[in-house]
Amino acid sequence: MESPRSGSTALERLPFRNTALRRLPVDDSGEAGSRTVPAACFSRIRTLQPLARPELVALSRSALALLGLGEQEVLSDPRGAQYLSGSGLLPGSEPAAHCYCGHQFGLFAGQLGDGAAMYLGEVESGSRGRWEIQVKGAGVTPYSRDGDGRKVLRSSIREFLCSEAMAALGIPSTRAASIVTSDLCVMRDPLNSGQRIPERCSVVLRLAPTFIRFGSFEIFMGRDEFSGLQGPSAGRNDIRSQLLDYVIETFFPCVQQAHRNRKDRNMAFFREVMTRTAGLVAKWQCVGFCHGVLNTDNMSILGLTLDYGPFGFMDRFDPDLICNASDKRGRYSYQAQPSVCRWNLARLAEALGSELDVAEAGAILDDFMTTYEAFYLCMMRRKLGLVRREEAEDSELISDLLRVMHNTGADFTNTFRLLCCIPWPEDGDSEREAVGPVVDLILQQCASIEELKVANKPTMDDRELAMILSMAQTNPVMFSMAAGSPAVAQQLERMGRLKELLETDQGELKEKQCDDWIRWVSRYRRRLTKECDDGTSDLSPIKDQRLSVMYSNNPRVVLRNYIAQNAIQAAERGDFSEINRVLKALEEPYSDTSGLEPLDACGGKEQRMRDLTVCYDRKPPAWAQRICIT
Repeated sequence: MESPRSGSTALERLPFRNTALRRLPVDDSGEAGSRTVPAACFSRIRTLQPLARPELVALSRSALALLGLGEQEVLSDPRGAQYLSGSGLLPGSEPAAHCYCGHQFGLFAGQLGDGAAMYLGEVESGSRGRWEIQVKGAGVTPYSRDGDGRKVLRSSIREFLCSEAMAALGIPSTRAASIVTSDLCVMRDPLNSGQRIPERCSVVLRLAPTFIRFGSFEIFMGRDEFSGLQGPSAGRNDIRSQLLDYVIETFFPCVQQAHRNRKDRNMAFFREVMTRTAGLVAKWQCVGFCHGVLNTDNMSILGLTLDYGPFGFMDRFDPDLICNASDKRGRYSYQAQPSVCRWNLARLAEALGSELDVAEAGAILDDFMTTYEAFYLCMMRRKLGLVRREEAEDSELISDLLRVMHNTGADFTNTFRLLCCIPWPEDGDSEREAVGPVVDLILQQCASIEELKVANKPTMDDRELAMILSMAQTNPVMFSMAAGSPAVAQQLERMGRLKELLETDQGELKEKQCDDWIRWVSRYRRRLTKECDDGTSDLSPIKDQRLSVMYSNNPRVVLRNYIAQNAIQAAERGDFSEINRVLKALEEPYSDTSGLEPLDACGGKEQRMRDLTVCYDRKPPAWAQRICIT
């Protein structure tokens, strides 16, 4: 490690340790270009690929603080933009790229690796802990395949904002400390339309205790029977043991200390990874977050949210939400996330192979859904302010809430926030009069009949749909078999809802929505009365606790796609202020005031900017439906 220079800046004084490169096999060949890298967990990057005129776009004060850095220290550094983008070598850093494999959309894809991310090293600073520093978008690595190793302003803004939004929501996540953009451009197809345009190369500085993932252990996999591919270090169980020892000793010290027997230690490690993963996906479901690409190479071994690509936060509640336009079959839909995470854990168990006991690993996997459901139910109770008692009816109460939200097209985030306004039941009050005002507010968050018609339009190919409908008339037995498949059943359910909507007008719909919500809210209030069944006469502390818990578990603002898109479009015109304004709001998502004032009237800017005016805690504007993320 290089000692700090006299007169050096705060960035130049970062205390790098780079333990991963000391403990794990490193490819030192320096060979240029994309290639297979056997028998190594990292490859050194010998030559930096500087950006042309790097420009600092945004900083996260809270992420910088993890490294012991202050915002002004970084802003005043004359080489700050170079260091934060990997265009200049930080003293003590050792640029490298991590080797990993992965199952992508269910199939083993062989060697993947850091094709656009570059490890700089690890900083250890006492009470602030240990942080690996990466730059994402810094250029070609041995794992870039046919890519250029670059990221653009659009994707960098999304990753930066969502990393910090998730952390502020209390959801485990990698962090993002900065965005740097440049005058260097690459050609991209942002609309996935076949039309490529030049976009500015940009780099995000990412932080995590480690970026090791499930796929890091898949480099040791033998030939896959379906894809015919194998990991670059297939059969190297010695390196697999080395990587496993490093991960457990460094990041799971309690597991290491509690077990003398290696196999027992490894099983305890696998159970801990399972538990963290179950807790993570439960938190995603409770804020309406959809990752979009839950491949094994995007699953953190520490249970962090990793790699922000086509993510989406739920607007109108839809359990079948697919936020990745490339996911044609809905493998990574919102409601599929728990089962996909379990599937990915099974692939991790396969990759660990003889390090685990097969029967015990199977039992741990069998515990996943039970563990997830326990986490989920606990969190949902807190979202409903049910904190003093656990009742058997709570699970059904939550299921009914989500059913009503789905049927009425209610906005996920705003509806949960409005539940805080439901009045505590009082003796003698009229139910409809008591809940009417809050139901009126919830109805404002529900979809119109035209929106619901669009939402319930079948997504299956027209020819497949026609064939199934024809089968219903000509071959009922075959139709019954086809209708039993989840995909077909989903389409038939959509058609049934659409038929009902076509026979309903807007007035009838609103009346039905109102009745559904009054019925559920009344049931919820009856459940609230059981919070004080112990005979307590003073309800004030109970009421205060309920509201405190609800307000701290139901965010007022999340990073909806239209909010990110608004910041991206402003940045692409050279105005970075919206990124920082959004960041300020996202840093306090449970606050009723911070950063949530409506945008300024734009001070004479063109009408196009006025059209983009948003308020972060409102339902999405109409143009948000046209956003396509892949």
